[in-house]
Amino acid sequence: MIDVQGSGSDERLRRIEAVTDAALSQLDVKDLLAELVDRVGEVLGVDTAAILLLDLHAQQLVATATKGLKDEVREGSRTPVGRGFAGRVAREKQPVLVENVTAADDSALFDRGVRSLLGVPMFAGGELIGVLHVGCLRPHRFTSDDVQLLQLAADRASLARRTRASGLDRSAALALQRSLLPTHLPDAPGVDMAARYVPGHDAGVGGDWYDVFTLPSGWLGVVIGDVSGHGLQSAVVMGRLRSALRAYALVCDDPASALTLLDRKIHHFETGNLATVLYAMISPDRAIIRVSLAGHLQPVLAAPGHPADTLTIPVDLPLGIGPRQPARRCTEVAFPSDAVLICYTDGLVERRGEIIDVGIDRLCAAVEPGPAEEVCARVMSTLAGEQATDDIALLAIHSATRRIP
Repeated sequence: MIDVQGSGSDERLRRIEAVTDAALSQLDVKDLLAELVDRVGEVLGVDTAAILLLDLHAQQLVATATKGLKDEVREGSRTPVGRGFAGRVAREKQPVLVENVTAADDSALFDRGVRSLLGVPMFAGGELIGVLHVGCLRPHRFTSDDVQLLQLAADRASLARRTRASGLDRSAALALQRSLLPTHLPDAPGVDMAARYVPGHDAGVGGDWYDVFTLPSGWLGVVIGDVSGHGLQSAVVMGRLRSALRAYALVCDDPASALTLLDRKIHHFETGNLATVLYAMISPDRAIIRVSLAGHLQPVLAAPGHPADTLTIPVDLPLGIGPRQPARRCTEVAFPSDAVLICYTDGLVERRGEIIDVGIDRLCAAVEPGPAEEVCARVMSTLAGEQATDDIALLAIHSATRRIP
């Protein structure tokens, strides 16, 4: 006796395995989608199959992989959302079955001879990213199992697409950040400098940055900042803030004024983003530092004959909090000869389960006056030996000018 129920279960399992096979993960996205439409066509016994991915900005579906539709749905051809069968699936965002296709449903597919269609939407993170549909050249009644199987295939394609998009975002973010973080700090008389950046996230990129530039007046601009979040979006915002602050530095005589303008810029053009920023200006003779802090940690100064300690500088609100804030403050401090200034982001000193003051004390204990590169290396080996859980940016500026008392 044949076990009909068992045979049906085995066949269902075989069909599911065909579209969820782990071996598909070894293919690149384009080959995977092409293989998926072939397998879907085989297991469902249909004549046509197509995957169309959504171009969000154009609101068009782009044919990416097809089977049995090379002339009617060419790879790269576009269909507006809402038009034709695929456009209807995208608009309704749910499975659509048409047992008797007419020209009104989709003229291109009807002219091809397709008489029955089944389509399902593709989602990633709850957002529509495409459509997968199959068709038969003869009238066909698709079952609920067919719908579930096609949705499984669509989910598999969505996962591949999301993985590729994540990889592209990561590559774009890394390229952007590499273009914005200085590969070499500028040569400036009277100081030597060193910096470090360590990503603390899987994306390998975040919103931390540092910058050093010489102003026309001879003052040296020093910036370190932290945009909230990680990944491409934070890197993009970071790039905008870096460029804007450089522009404001050219027209402002003190750091507080520049940060005030930057705060207005964030509130107006970057609503919803927050950032902490330290902006300092070092005088042409390298004897004075003017500093303004927008929610950022106080820098550390180590001078000969004195233990390293944080500078007593008032901390104003972070950037992006809102339009009405107290006036930002600028503090002027001495920069002794052979002293070293340490600017950093919170990833260097924050540790889970301990207050941040402990980390700052640890940093101060690791800082001694000396060449910037040696100071940076010592700080990183002492405080960043373990896997970072947040981005770390570190900037050391050593006053190499020998001044007569």
